[in-house]
Amino acid sequence: MPALLIRLLSGATLLWAGASASFAASSGPPATVKLANGLEVVVIEDHRAPVATHMVWYRVGAADETRGHSGIAHFLEHLMFKGTGKIAPGEFSKIVARQGGQDNAFTTHDETVYWQRVARDRLGLVMGMEADRMANLKLTDKVVLPERDVILEERRMRIENNPSSILGEQIAAALFLNHPYGIPVIGWFHEMQKLTRADAETWYRGHYGPNNAILIVAGDVTPAEVKALAEKTYGAVASRAVPPRWRPDEPPAIAARRVTLIDPRATQSYFSRDYVAPSYRTAAKGRAAYALAVGAEILGGGATSRLYRTLVEDRKLAAEVSTSYSGDDYDDSTFAIDLTPRSGVKLQALEVAADKVVAEFLKSGPTEEEMKRAISRLRAGAVFARDSQNTMAQIYGFGLISGETVDEIYKWPEIIATVKAGEVSAALRDVLKPERSVTGLLLPKAE
Repeated sequence: MPALLIRLLSGATLLWAGASASFAASSGPPATVKLANGLEVVVIEDHRAPVATHMVWYRVGAADETRGHSGIAHFLEHLMFKGTGKIAPGEFSKIVARQGGQDNAFTTHDETVYWQRVARDRLGLVMGMEADRMANLKLTDKVVLPERDVILEERRMRIENNPSSILGEQIAAALFLNHPYGIPVIGWFHEMQKLTRADAETWYRGHYGPNNAILIVAGDVTPAEVKALAEKTYGAVASRAVPPRWRPDEPPAIAARRVTLIDPRATQSYFSRDYVAPSYRTAAKGRAAYALAVGAEILGGGATSRLYRTLVEDRKLAAEVSTSYSGDDYDDSTFAIDLTPRSGVKLQALEVAADKVVAEFLKSGPTEEEMKRAISRLRAGAVFARDSQNTMAQIYGFGLISGETVDEIYKWPEIIATVKAGEVSAALRDVLKPERSVTGLLLPKAE
């Protein structure tokens, strides 16, 4: 689940806001190879410890679901742990744990990912296990129906018992009028209740195959070692007929929208404004996406940002402020401004003040000092990302699934350093328009 999108930069700019925190290892970009059955293999060498992180990225997520079957991508993620002819239901993770390793999986709108972190001499074992369930998953009602109850309970806990999550869901539904990004990854409860074993099997057969996947291995390995293991394990899996990825387009944005949720369970008022923004894949020539990453850092990326200095330090209206831009979506993405008021401050007053800060920024543009500081922070985050094999693998995974190349991801720090103030101003003026936005308000009681 995207609970996995950890924030690694200070402030709220996502580390992989579009490969946006790639790293420039001195050894050059990762090695790549493509097997005869279509599986793409990426090898990120990291020889600091005898450990390897193994990830399989399927080019399918919640936004690829058939209308009326929301949640099936995430549901199958759960069911992939239910066994094959070789591995009994529930044993996959136990085997990894007995080897001293860790494993998990997550689903987003654009991908479904399975990963293990093990000692390097156990890499062949997990590759064989993952290849086995890529081809030989066995499902019965005995394991499927109880797991459906599990995901329904997960939705209750993560969404329906969390007012801020409910608001986020409603904002997305209002922001994307026609595109499936408006449908929650976990699914709508009433549709999840109807998911069946047949639905899961159809999804599995239609999307899970080596020709619809990327294997990323980061760690104490060499490309030759990984290629040999991949040929031995995944190379034996036949490719499958996979439908081309297609999503409906959004209609032109013509009206600003507002969503207000009054929920007595909320302990704090909250303001969120999301704008539809281009991703690295959909931005013209890609430059606008880089500029948006810098702009998000300047506006709300930490204690030196404009929103923080004005609303938190100077006017003392906000307790927290942040901006975020996630550019690694396959289709158009979002640029968000999130504000938490100080005790006694009305959301209306905070909104007016924040709008004034944004308007002044759009009028004047960033200063030279702001540009230097933002780019320096983003590049520093790219360097810090090299400390984690899992993060490195995720940076490349998200970027490759969304259509970027290994070279583009690798060169991100170089490219971000070339962004000019005029590009930031132009990108933000194009995106931060009222008609492109949904404003969400969370209130414990009516104001």
